[in-house]
Parts: sequence; C-alpha cells; structure tokens
Amino acid sequence: MESFETYRPSLFSIAYRLLGSAMDAEDLVQETYLRYQTTPPSSIHSLKAYLTTILVRLGMDQLQLARRAREVYVGPWLPEPILTEELGDPAHPDSRVELEESISLAFLVLLERLQPFERAVFLLHEVFEYPFAEIAAMLGKSEVACRSSFSRAKHHLRAHRPRFTPAPDQHRQLLASFLAAVQGGDLHRLTQLLSEEVILWTDGGGKTKTAALRPISGREAVVRISLKTRRFWPESMRYEIREVNGEPALVGRADNGQAWTVLAVEVEHGQIRAIRIIANPDKLTRI
Repeated sequence: MESFETYRPSLFSIAYRLLGSAMDAEDLVQETYLRYQTTPPSSIHSLKAYLTTILVRLGMDQLQLARRAREVYVGPWLPEPILTEELGDPAHPDSRVELEESISLAFLVLLERLQPFERAVFLLHEVFEYPFAEIAAMLGKSEVACRSSFSRAKHHLRAHRPRFTPAPDQHRQLLASFLAAVQGGDLHRLTQLLSEEVILWTDGGGKTKTAALRPISGREAVVRISLKTRRFWPESMRYEIREVNGEPALVGRADNGQAWTVLAVEVEHGQIRAIRIIANPDKLTRI
C-alpha cells in the first residue's frame, strides 16, 4: 500500500538536487509531510504527483531565499557533500551512472546558474523523467513554457558541463598523487598534476581561516596556495578516499573522527582542471 514513506527517498533525491543542501532537503521533505498530513486522503488522486508538487513548489520558494542568502555568503558557496557509496541499484549500472552524474558536485554547481523554475523543470524532466504535461500541472505553468525553459536550461548546461569523465581508478590515483605531492611538498609533481587553467574553490563559510575568499585560478597560484595551507592542517589529520556525490573524493578527518574537509576534483586529459574544497563545518556533519 502506498504511503508517504514509499516516496520519501525519491522526494529527498529531488529536494537535494534542487537545493544543493542535504539539511535543507530533509527540512523540505518534512514540510511536505506536514502538509500531506493536513490533506484529506479523498482529495489526493495520485500520491506521488501530489507529494512531488508540494515539494517542488516549496523548493522553488526556498531557492529564491537561498539565492539572496548566497549573495552575502562569505567566500565561494559549494553544495553540501554527501556520501554515496550505497547510491543506486548495483543490478542496473546504467541507472547508477546517471544518478552519479546528476548528483556530482560539479553538476550541482552548474545548476546554480539556472533560475529556480528552470532548475525544477530540468531536474524533473532530465533526471527524474517526468513528462512535460505532468511537470506543467505540478508547477502551474503551460506545457509550452516548461518545454521552452527546459531547452534553455539544457543549452546553458551543455555549454559548461565537463567534457571528460575519468575512470574511477584514474580518478582515485590522481587524488592520491595530489595528496602525496601536497603532503611531501613536491612542487614539481604537483605542477605536473594540475592543468594550466586549473581553478580552486574553497568553501569555508567564514568559519575556516585557511579558506580563500575567492576562486584561485592558474597552475602557479593553485600550487602555491596548496603548499602554503598544508601547515595549517591539524597535526593528527588523516585522509581517506571515499565516494562523495557519486565520485571519489578525499575526506580529511581529525583524530576524533570528525570530518574536517572534503576535496573533490574534476579531471580532463589526465590532469586536474578544478578543485573544490568544502571546509565549512556546518556542511560536513553527514560525512
């Protein structure tokens, strides 16, 4: 028998991709549940469509507020990372690949370029495969408007999406080599690992002294900042490679086991072209 719990995982999946925050996604799912509780069951024709409609409309309102809040956010804003080792169905690897791509940190950052309505339409159709007629009913817009919005969003994202996806083993090896080069102060090796156009973003939320307040661009600058900030690591820091947002990432932990940082990279032609570091402690509670 259908119940709210039947759809809780899928509601969270939509909410997280919509907001880029697991904490906010959980709050959104809970608010959807509270509204569902006050609705007479006889008035609900499709529970899945009803719950998704509430969630997405609330989510778009929250996105408007979040966009304003990020204007005063200290330093670069990055999504809240989540561990995804249990993501997807191992019996359907193609489905898992699609899930991983749609939840990657790089993809979630790209989604920030879209307006809330575009983001909702794109996710519902491209990732969750809702037909445009159903999306139009959910969002109270015409089907033509939804198709047009989807087309604009897809065109915009296609122009900025990473063009190369490395094999997981190569991804892990680059992460391990990067860590070893930084820990060993190996300037030459670190320079080899980074592309000339590499960009580094650090999200400390104003709560981490070592977080740069703007993106760092270019190989020399990224090498310099990477080696310079090494001395600020906790003495007992240990790193492990975990699957974060569908891809290998470095997770740094202090001696109490608490996550201190998450470092993810984008790879192109065997070199690191982008580094994203999440060090805001508020975003690491699920890691």
